Amino acid sequence: MRITTKKLALAAVLTALALGLSTLENLFPVSLLVPLPGIKLGLANIVTVFALYRLGAPFALAILVARCLLGAMFAGNVSALLFSLMGGVLAMLVMILLRRAKRLSVYGVSIAGAAAHNIGQICAAMLVLGGTAVLGYLPALLGVSLVTGALTGFVTSLLFRAMGSINFAQ
Repeated sequence: MRITTKKLALAAVLTALALGLSTLENLFPVSLLVPLPGIKLGLANIVTVFALYRLGAPFALAILVARCLLGAMFAGNVSALLFSLMGGVLAMLVMILLRRAKRLSVYGVSIAGAAAHNIGQICAAMLVLGGTAVLGYLPALLGVSLVTGALTGFVTSLLFRAMGSINFAQ
């Protein structure tokens, strides 16, 4: 993989955008609409999915990890870092694998990523709590991931359409 200045600059801008979206999302509690603790729309994942398709897996993974680390540092919530990283990295690995499937659109990849993110967060909760009681919460999270993953896929597909003529490979 050749790293160009253009790709590096775009990755930096996308990291800042993902961090901004994540911070903005924390200002609007989704739990008022969906009364489940910890539910988020995952707006920053739009950037991650976009980066995966336009810049490739290494850049998308770097953007994800940088967003998680910076977000935890800026929010002063280092305890949430384990949850963010486990969910995010598992989601990214699943999306990297599924992106190669010819019959799966960005919607399917995004929904699978959202589901994997929730599974990763449940795994983090099981590690922290030392038990499996939180597994009962997984079906509700997976149901919500259908909606949030579809939303992320929809917005990403709009971005693809709007930015279709821009060549990111150079």
